[in-house]
Formats: sequence, structure tokens, C-alpha cells
Amino acid sequence: MMNFQQSFKGAKSTGTLYLVPTPIGNLEDMTFRAVKTLQTVDLIASEDTRNTQKLLNHFEIETPQESFHEHNSGLKLSKMLQFLASGKSLAQVSDAGLPSISDPGHDLVLACISEGIDVVALPGASAGITALIASGIAPQPHIFYGFLPRKKSEQVAFLTEKMAYPESQIFYESPHRVAATLTNMLAVYGDREVAFVRELTKLFEEYRRGRISEVLASLETHPIKGECLIIVSGSDEVAQDEAADLTDLEAVAALIQAGEKPNAAIKKVAKIRGLVRQELYQSYHEL
Repeated sequence: MMNFQQSFKGAKSTGTLYLVPTPIGNLEDMTFRAVKTLQTVDLIASEDTRNTQKLLNHFEIETPQESFHEHNSGLKLSKMLQFLASGKSLAQVSDAGLPSISDPGHDLVLACISEGIDVVALPGASAGITALIASGIAPQPHIFYGFLPRKKSEQVAFLTEKMAYPESQIFYESPHRVAATLTNMLAVYGDREVAFVRELTKLFEEYRRGRISEVLASLETHPIKGECLIIVSGSDEVAQDEAADLTDLEAVAALIQAGEKPNAAIKKVAKIRGLVRQELYQSYHEL
């Protein structure tokens, strides 16, 4: 059955679930609307009440909290629904960024929709999108995956399944696993363009942009710590399909125009089309 919600029109018999983003590092990224919402709701459902309390103290917000995380969501879900059904409003927050992505908020959202309770999302900080638009990687189309599987075999299998996707790919990763993950990406994807981002919005914010091999090499000389993201360019198979009607030399020229170095473009076209690389090289340079 279709759900029809008019968030701010008509009389409401139930409360509203507000999904409130919190800063991913810099407290100044908290919006006026987010602060006001946390001040005016009846209860805040927090992934970690200790972390959220620091935020509440900073903005002098006295609204009570209730812990709501992956380990207790099964027990708390019905309580949250009863609270909302009684006419009281609830704000759900994660430790950082947009809620309902890497926490149990999605289950609460689905339950509220099922019960006819309004769900209102506030715009705000999002690590993945924030990093993407400054990465230098094509911002659209893009796809967000969150954390990759930890085991190498599972991670390689996951990447292998996604290797032909044309979308730019956004991943979260632990600083202890970044090198291993990039090594697996290099093996599966080849030496694609990548942006490694850490400590976003914080004092030690850092971007490393280049080929996967270049970023990997930088990790050996400049070790990392803190919260990390990896943004990888999508497959160029779509571009290759579009180039199918071009002559060999036109295909090389198209890749160079798209940013490839001449020798890399020649090697790629030769591999795709089953040509002898040296012959294509000689034709391109008119040797």
C-alpha cells in the first residue's frame, strides 16, 4: 500500500520522527535547524549517549536521551513506536553524520512508515558526499557502499562483482585496513584514479589524490590514523562501448582527451581490441 505523507500540513495525532544529522568532526557544521529540533523534541534516540551528550552540552540542549544502537534496537523499537504514537516527537541521531545509514535507524524508519507516523529528515553533514565533491573523482553517477567486508576473500569477491560498475564508488575504511584494501582494489580494479580522505572537517583533514598505486606508496612514507574514506573512479567500460565505432587511432585519441597518457591509452586500446601494442604505437606516432 502506498504511503502518503504531508510532513507539515494537517492535524497530527502522532508525534514525528526527526532524523537529525550531527557534525562529522567540526561542531560548527551543526545547523540552526538541527539545534532547534533537538531542543524542541521530547526525546533523543542516540547511537551513543555519551558522544551525543558532549554535543548537547556544547549547544546547551537539555532534552533527555535514550540509547538506540545495533545491540539494543530489537528491545527499544516497540518503545520508540509507543512513544511516537502517544503524540510525542523523537529525534534520532548517530555518532556522526546522517542517521539511518550505519545504525539501526532504518528499522525505525520502516516501522514508523508502517504505522503512519511521519518521518522527517533534516539535511546536514555527510562524510561520503562531502569527500566526493572535493575528491576530483566524477561526482555523478556515484554509489555509496559504506564499509567493505573485512576478510580478504570476501572483499575481493565483493570488488570483483563491482569492478565493471561505471559509478564512482564511496567506501568507509579503518586506518588499519586501508593499505590492505587498496592492495585488493589494485589487484581487482587495476590502477584506477582514487581519492583517499581522512579526518574530514577536522584539524588534520587530508586528501591524497592519484592512482591507487601512488596512494599506496604514500602510505609507506606517511602513515595514517583517524577516520578514513576511499573514493574510487568507476569502470570506463561504458566509454569503451561508446568508442566501439571509432577507428583504433580515434579510440586512442578519445582516451587521451579523457585524460589518459598516450602510452597508457595505446596499451588499453590494444588490449581491448586484441591488437599488437607495438604496431598500434607505431601507427599512432606514424613511425
